Amino acid sequence: MAQSRLDEFLIQKPEEKHETPAEAIIEAKTVQTEKEKIFPPETPENLPPSYFVSIFYDGKRKSACIKLYEPSSRRIYFWYDNTGHKPYCFTNLSPLELDKIEKLKLHPGFDHSEVVEKYDGLKDKPIKVTKIVAKDPLAIGGRPRGCIRDIIPEEYPKVAVGVQEPEVKVWEARIKYYESYIYDRELYPGMLYKIENGNLKPVIDKQAEEMIQSLLDLFKGETSEELEYVERWARLLEYPAAKFRRVALDIEVLSPIPTRVPDPREAAYPVICVSLVDSDGNKRVLLYKREGVKEGVPKLPPEVKIEYFNSEEQLIRAVFDVLWEYPFVITFNGDDFDLRYLLHRAENFGIKRDEIPIELGRRVCTLKYGVHIDLYKFFFNRSIQVYAFGNSYRDVTLDEVAEALIGRKKIPLEKPLSELTYMELAEYCLRDAEITYELTSFNDDLVMKLILVLSRISKMPMEDVSRQGVSRWIRSFLYHEHRRRNMLIPNTEDILAMKGKTATKAIIKGKKYKGAIVVEPVPGVHFNVAVLDFASLYPSIIKVWNLGYQSVLCPHPECRDNLIPDTPHWVCKKKRALESLIIGALRDLRVKWYKPKSKDKTLPADVRNWYSVIQSALKVILNASYGVFGAESFDLYCPPVAEATAAIGRHSLTQIIEKARQLGIEVVYGDTDSVFLKNPTEEQIQELITWSEKELKMGLDVDKMYRYAVFSSRKKNYLGVMPDGRVDVKGLTGKKRHIPLIIKKAFDQMKETLAKVKSPADFEEAKKEIRKIVLDCYLKLKQRKWEKLEDLAFH
Repeated sequence: MAQSRLDEFLIQKPEEKHETPAEAIIEAKTVQTEKEKIFPPETPENLPPSYFVSIFYDGKRKSACIKLYEPSSRRIYFWYDNTGHKPYCFTNLSPLELDKIEKLKLHPGFDHSEVVEKYDGLKDKPIKVTKIVAKDPLAIGGRPRGCIRDIIPEEYPKVAVGVQEPEVKVWEARIKYYESYIYDRELYPGMLYKIENGNLKPVIDKQAEEMIQSLLDLFKGETSEELEYVERWARLLEYPAAKFRRVALDIEVLSPIPTRVPDPREAAYPVICVSLVDSDGNKRVLLYKREGVKEGVPKLPPEVKIEYFNSEEQLIRAVFDVLWEYPFVITFNGDDFDLRYLLHRAENFGIKRDEIPIELGRRVCTLKYGVHIDLYKFFFNRSIQVYAFGNSYRDVTLDEVAEALIGRKKIPLEKPLSELTYMELAEYCLRDAEITYELTSFNDDLVMKLILVLSRISKMPMEDVSRQGVSRWIRSFLYHEHRRRNMLIPNTEDILAMKGKTATKAIIKGKKYKGAIVVEPVPGVHFNVAVLDFASLYPSIIKVWNLGYQSVLCPHPECRDNLIPDTPHWVCKKKRALESLIIGALRDLRVKWYKPKSKDKTLPADVRNWYSVIQSALKVILNASYGVFGAESFDLYCPPVAEATAAIGRHSLTQIIEKARQLGIEVVYGDTDSVFLKNPTEEQIQELITWSEKELKMGLDVDKMYRYAVFSSRKKNYLGVMPDGRVDVKGLTGKKRHIPLIIKKAFDQMKETLAKVKSPADFEEAKKEIRKIVLDCYLKLKQRKWEKLEDLAFH
């Protein structure tokens, strides 16, 4: 049943003409027509199921505004808050004490204060705090001075005898207003909503709900509290995805110095070409007609529409028409260049701000109507680079990312833009737009779906999740859960004051605490090596050991005997930490459902792809879930949690190694979450797996089988050959990207030789062949007989 369910709910759109069915006609003025643009669009009284893709604060209306993508009409519609929600923060001062602060009472943004009850997770008890409600978000914070969050701790000690500034607390004053709105309304970006009689309502998908019930059968042994979180996450992950209508944009600017990128803030030079490639197969090249430029030889396919403009301003206005029309606009570095340049260039021409579809932020460029996805920011994210795309690209350039992921490259420029013919310029610019679009369309819209899933998990709009790092994603879904449970979100200094710092000594210089264990390798050649690893070790530890800022070093005396190995820290026995419940549920869903389903060849290819997207998104989140608690930049920074996780990891690996040796298995190496076993039997492997699940309560899987593995005395440096001859290289210098090509070629020859080895006798012959390869490379260098000088370059 799962197969047909997901196959049905992946919303597919025809690629040619798109007509809005009668039932999807919406009672609102559209954002744009061919000749007229109406902005902002009115809120429809009724709207069919639509995707929550973005949100912003409308300063004129003084309310949150949600952007909804309706998949039948393929348009964005706006819905404005109608609940009267206002920005706020909390303080430990009473209303009477606040009344003494004259600057607060006279602040134009101050609305009122009221006493409310919140649950304090650090103290494990309910507390009374004062909620300060403001008229607009900037009154709480965001201005250089004069904000409520600054006035309270600065001014109260002046009017209260003996009170120091650190004693005055202000909480939840650094959360963006629209984030706060999402949390308070329990909204889920990326999910389906409808507008019914002017009210925003979640959409219930019956088929998805049936699938969720089937999925929950795998979790019958979990507690009711754990099941609640599994069900919540499954609902976000099992609901349908959409095909988003979008356009990729790239611009070319005629700079007098070809090697210098023009300053987008000044926008001093003309935009001479803009290329547009959309999800309907349309390709347009807009060219500014200049004196003395030759037409050139047409090389573009006939479906590419080339348009000439006699004035640059006309060209820019034509681009703006596109930005008013499309629900999604894709760029590569559009935040810092393309859109920023277009906006300032338009201003140079005197185009009014209300005619410009671009909103300028300090580090971002958003769109008044649609959603802007800057792929440079997305691919720059280290977690995306490593865990979603397997480190397949190193430098975050359009050229390198595209070559690694879709096998395409930019057209190399052999002369300045000023010397190109119109056709050469069009071809060059169009290629960039094509590549940018294809980075979102390859592998069945993988990147767009990945951003959508991450948006759901993180509780962040798609624009934010595509630009911000994984620590912000984790912060957001933890904040969302705090608000859902009426928990006070603590300040970092509150956590550090109660939990203290780390207790173990770091082995690696510069680290704050003792990290993972790496077992000394047994040097030599070892045949028939099995590599077993813990399934999501650190997320498993967080779940099984109940780790979180609430639970580690909890305030209960009766929990102090529940010690964490190799540390003086203890863990709460009375209550589950939020982190343990949330990370645990995500980990279980990935291990028990999404990862196996992504490899299930009985499922249709598109269904497997969807499951693969989900498991990749979960992998990105889970691999960062331990490290964030040890990062000072993380808002819920709690060093003892990170330290405890690492300590339990060391303990678990040590226990596995000891058990393996008790079973008579030789351990040749171990690293963090993996153990390398020499020539184990199937029975021994299964007994070790069973023991781990029973005693450690953590899953252990066979990750790899090596025909043989070679270790030196160095840690994290080895080579293993798979049964099919593939060579797995870890840490060896020859595989690294910066190494000169002449060395890489020799290294690849060695790998080919080693892949043929099937016995100890074969290995001895291979050693002789490798000596020849090394000698040949050495002589080439010594006798200066290399093929090309570039082969010697370090990269």
